[in-house]
Amino acid sequence: MTPMIIDCDPGHDDAMALLYAAKTVDLIGITTVFGNTTVEQTTRNALSICRLAGLDVPVAKGMSKPLVTPAPPVVTADMHGANGIAGADLPEPDRDPVAEHAVTFIIEQARRHRGELVLAGIGALTNIAMALKLEPRLVEWLAGITVMGGSTTIGNITPLAEYNIYCDPEAASVVFNCGLPIVMAGLNVTRQAGVGDRHVERLRATGGPVGKAFGDLMQFYLTRSREVFNLSAASMHDPCAIIPYVEPSLMTLQDAHVHIELASPQLRGMTACDLRKVNSRNTSVIEGNAAPNAKVAVAIEGDAAVDHVIEIIAGYDA
Repeated sequence: MTPMIIDCDPGHDDAMALLYAAKTVDLIGITTVFGNTTVEQTTRNALSICRLAGLDVPVAKGMSKPLVTPAPPVVTADMHGANGIAGADLPEPDRDPVAEHAVTFIIEQARRHRGELVLAGIGALTNIAMALKLEPRLVEWLAGITVMGGSTTIGNITPLAEYNIYCDPEAASVVFNCGLPIVMAGLNVTRQAGVGDRHVERLRATGGPVGKAFGDLMQFYLTRSREVFNLSAASMHDPCAIIPYVEPSLMTLQDAHVHIELASPQLRGMTACDLRKVNSRNTSVIEGNAAPNAKVAVAIEGDAAVDHVIEIIAGYDA
């Protein structure tokens, strides 16, 4: 199994990704970052999820604000609740995060698992960017980075920016231009993977503590998705960054150059994905053509992907 660190800001879909990854990859650790709520609360949420599911995985608290700009206001309470993961009574954490800062934890684990470790950035990319800045050898030590963020089409926090990238565009720019293999699962595919009523029922049907808690969490998330975004289902965003390493047949990736827009106030945080398939002999006459820096998800077997992840989570109560 692929050694992986999940860098996250739990979050309902982050919680799904954590339980999914713990059963399908070699989950080395969890690092937390600001985003859906403060880093103090996202860390607490991660520890609560670990206790619920019995995950004996180190949790390291990370960055509380972006690299350059002031932290954007938390605007996800309508979607995720005041604590970032409302809808269920999760257990109190039974341990503290490790003493190491998330950035140090990432660097040390990359050193330990040279050539094998994948970082999954499913929140703001601040921890990962800071690690790359502090330890340039990460580009030699890491196997790659997979990101839930961005979009080849529309955004969700602005017309063209997705929330995770918008939280720290400068960090995203560092990550996408670091030279490592990057996988990007953006809104264009994650909104095709929808958690619906039947998935809530499937989780609750386990009769166990994980199924009940996640059934309640997904019911809250589904209701808010309908109310806030007028969606018929709750987008299973974050597990989509893990799926290419577990069930790659469920997702289609295409080489592309991804530019993170920083200059324009109207477009800040946009992921401009060049998906043109340009013949290499004609690049001199194609405006803005640049070498690919990521594999971008362009299609997903949405129903199959959600069923797959839900079955893994339901299996905790088996």
